[in-house]
Amino acid sequence: MSDQTPNPPGKDPKKGHKGRPGDERREREVLGGRHEPEPTPDTGQEAMPVPEGPTEIIKTSFQVGQDNIEGEAPFPFDIHNPVFVISAGAVVLFTAITIILQFATSVPPIDGAEQVSGVQVAFEGVRDWVTSTFDWFFLIAGNIFVLLCLGLIVTPLGKVRLGGPEATPDFTMIGWFSMLFAAGMGIGLMFYGVSEPLGHFQAAFTGPVVENGVRTDWAPLGGAAGDEAAARSLGMAATIFHWGLHPWAIYAVVALSLALFAYNKGLPLTLRSVFHPLLGESVWGWPGHIIDVMAVLATLFGLATSLGIGAEQAAAGFAFLGMFEASDTAKVVLIVAITAVATMSVVLGVEKGVKRLSELNMGLAVILLFFVILVGPTGEIIGGFFSSLGAYAKEIVPLSNPFGRDDDNFRHGWTAFYWAWWISWSPFVGMFIARVSRGRTVREFLIAVLIVPMLISVLWMTALGGTAITKTIEGISTIGDAALEIQLFEMLLHLPLTTITSTVGIILVIVFFVTSSDSGSLVIDTISAGGKVNAPVPQRIFWCTIEGVVALALLLGGGLGALQAMAVSTGLPFTLVLLGASWATVKGLLAERRELA
Repeated sequence: MSDQTPNPPGKDPKKGHKGRPGDERREREVLGGRHEPEPTPDTGQEAMPVPEGPTEIIKTSFQVGQDNIEGEAPFPFDIHNPVFVISAGAVVLFTAITIILQFATSVPPIDGAEQVSGVQVAFEGVRDWVTSTFDWFFLIAGNIFVLLCLGLIVTPLGKVRLGGPEATPDFTMIGWFSMLFAAGMGIGLMFYGVSEPLGHFQAAFTGPVVENGVRTDWAPLGGAAGDEAAARSLGMAATIFHWGLHPWAIYAVVALSLALFAYNKGLPLTLRSVFHPLLGESVWGWPGHIIDVMAVLATLFGLATSLGIGAEQAAAGFAFLGMFEASDTAKVVLIVAITAVATMSVVLGVEKGVKRLSELNMGLAVILLFFVILVGPTGEIIGGFFSSLGAYAKEIVPLSNPFGRDDDNFRHGWTAFYWAWWISWSPFVGMFIARVSRGRTVREFLIAVLIVPMLISVLWMTALGGTAITKTIEGISTIGDAALEIQLFEMLLHLPLTTITSTVGIILVIVFFVTSSDSGSLVIDTISAGGKVNAPVPQRIFWCTIEGVVALALLLGGGLGALQAMAVSTGLPFTLVLLGASWATVKGLLAERRELA
């Protein structure tokens, strides 16, 4: 049941609206998940901001925390029953089984060569089956998200303002763009920034390879056999396809739906709230429990994938610098140590912990990016930025086509995996974007979320990947011959100040690891606490620790294949959730009272 009314009875429409964009206290409260300094008398919880101006408030009998279990021993806790219990129990059980099976199915080395364990074979089989069977589903869903975002930009619904017609942004435009930049950077760009453009270029240049009537190469589309310029163009287009409009449309759908139903409809900041137009009050029962459990599991395994990849690359970087060997023991030590740092960041809180680390990381990332641009093939990088965007515009339709293609390895191993990975990350990134985007119109929000991070990703890939391609064309084969996790460092080896830049690269990976784990634990804890944004710190410590343990179990139990398997396995069912959220968001926007003048 809903009612078009300016504000709930007894609520001051300006309450909690402290300061103007750029006000330090206001920004600190938004980043911490708080928007009003005074707790609500009924729940004692920090309140979400009241919509400013006429909006369609959804009347509901549900109160945040009504199904929660609270206690003080052995430490303070405030958990939603049954979302926390099911999610935590499933993750702990999965981790234990994975570790046990790894030891039970491991095979001793033969002639000094490591052998694949049974559990690793199983994980890789799951990954391959999901991506090959449901590749069409992932591609169609990704196209729907892009078309929805573009449609909302050009329709009158784009004039709806998040937070109400009279709401003003919590952050300045520069500050907002900076945080979108932060959301757009991550371990993935560090890991794939060199390896993906270079890998696509090499596969495209080699061209299709057919064995027994089936293509066995990894080239996108039809490749560009023997043509360096065409192979470079196609390789960059394929890379940008995976880091451009489609992933950011996935994030935008989640962020927009969360922001709309929290800031305009007055519902808790949790994914189940989005489904109120479709499920009504039953969203607070088992249908909503299932949605939130799926969100927790998808986010956790998506994060574990990134954390495992980060550990692989950090260990490889240390080995590259001659500090220690990139062994399983080293990876275990790295994950444990970095998880401990992330836990300290959790204890310090958003303002003193993750915010300062994010500022450090952004500064280092910008320094590394511009260093590569200045000392690398500067002209080619600048020109390549624009030519790559042109190639992307030319190839986006055939790359988005789910049917009638024979580039199975590329479509399954790259695109389907990426879409599942982005979808599993979407609650995490989406909630962060929602928190910092109050006061923006839907049109302003979508243009910024789609375009700003995409352009930054394109520049990053063009600088690092383009430099690697240029070095390879010049005859340096060691970059492409290296393992994926070492290719960034191999590329930096052929630029000045290698030791310094490689060290910066390792620091970036580690700090991305920490900030992702800290921020991810906040999002997971908010969902598993029934929408409470200030649940006890020990719960975030629990989730932060669990993320590290899951990454460790998957990395040791099957390496990169196991990490990818869990990302696609949780991303598959969660795609259905996002499709439902898309429809619910359209219904919510249509119901909004909007100023079209």
